[in-house]
Amino acid sequence: MAAITLPNNWTDRSYQSPAWDYLDGGGKRAVVLWPRRHGKDDVALNWAAVAAHRRIGSYWHMLPLATQARKAIWDAIDPHTGRRRLDQAFPIGLRESTRDNDMLIRLRCGSTLQVVGSDHYDSLVGTSPAGIVFSEWALSDPNAWTYLSPILEENGGWALFITTPRGDNHAMRMFDFAKRTPWWFAELRTAHDCGVFTPAQLESIRAEMVDLLGEDEGDARYRQEYLCDRTAAIPGAYYAKLIQRAADDGRISEVPWLPGHPVNTAWDLGVRDDTAIWFYQRVGAMTHLIDYYEARGEGAPHYAEVLHEKRKAGKWVWGEHIGPHDARVRDWSTGEPRITVLDRLGIHMTVQGAVSLTDAGYRADGIDQVRRLLPTCRFDAGRCSRGLDALRVYRREWDEVRKVFAGKPFHDFASNGADAFRVLAMTRPAVAPPKRGKREGSAWAA
Repeated sequence: MAAITLPNNWTDRSYQSPAWDYLDGGGKRAVVLWPRRHGKDDVALNWAAVAAHRRIGSYWHMLPLATQARKAIWDAIDPHTGRRRLDQAFPIGLRESTRDNDMLIRLRCGSTLQVVGSDHYDSLVGTSPAGIVFSEWALSDPNAWTYLSPILEENGGWALFITTPRGDNHAMRMFDFAKRTPWWFAELRTAHDCGVFTPAQLESIRAEMVDLLGEDEGDARYRQEYLCDRTAAIPGAYYAKLIQRAADDGRISEVPWLPGHPVNTAWDLGVRDDTAIWFYQRVGAMTHLIDYYEARGEGAPHYAEVLHEKRKAGKWVWGEHIGPHDARVRDWSTGEPRITVLDRLGIHMTVQGAVSLTDAGYRADGIDQVRRLLPTCRFDAGRCSRGLDALRVYRREWDEVRKVFAGKPFHDFASNGADAFRVLAMTRPAVAPPKRGKREGSAWAA
């Protein structure tokens, strides 16, 4: 068998060299913001192939959703060569086996490369990856890094985050952190920096986007995808402009708990999935979002304990706990309806509405209510950062065939926090509960 040199029949372009040289020289953390069609995944795949032969281990190429990972990486064809992208970076001659069902390549050297989604990051635990590529990081679940970073810290592995911006969310915060941290690599380039497209081509691309999506949406998408503009509106986003307005108005800052006002909660309950909870106070005409909590794979007892701990730490007085229609669904950890389990544990929940949050008409009304409510909201920037990311990114689904936005939201990590906020927006102002005496941990305990 002829020797195969890595990277295989691939040479980095001039603008790609600084990132490649950083990784090749032993760098462990890199955040790369390059425009669309500028070879982010190609750099990542070829680097993973090199790394896998230098250090035997498991390597992951992670996209926001497993379905996207299959389409964009596992099955993707390079239009310049007509070959699968993975076959170019990981030639067949280097492989021991290829498993299509779980998108895994086992190499003869002993390493593995698996294409995965951040939507199921917790199911990946059990292996100890030596390197992870977080592709489309701005649209990925930020909890994936929180969950997986300790593994790389412990084993000395590397992480490469590649993306275009999607507003000022977790990806941009990570980029800002990387810029001021000496041992991280951070780079943002625009299409004008790289020479992949001529000025005339870029103007043509912008004109096509404007023609397809309209002036505002088309220009925003162009600035986002080709200029890596963090201030560009997220095309199809329901609330991004309103969240940006809140930031501009100074309504995203430190928002402390105010004594004399009960703390209410609004929930989106997941079954073996994420549950999201907003903590808020109604202060005159304003709604103060003072905290946010989200977790995955936990039963009702876990969330009851979280609420009790927060109440004790903050000396809060509870107002209302509002849950969606599916609060009546059986809790997977106990087999009983979740609302029953929570009630027994001192969290007395009111179920909002008689239909599911996914009902199209109910959902549309709720989205409208959120838009009406947001101008009267103040958010604690630190404690609500995860929920704010969800509200920024929550967006309509894009129909690739018809080239239009669909009439329903795209389901990803942002859905949980956005759905919980929709419950909040459709809730009437809290009414003080009747005085039935104090009971520790109850809806009216001091």
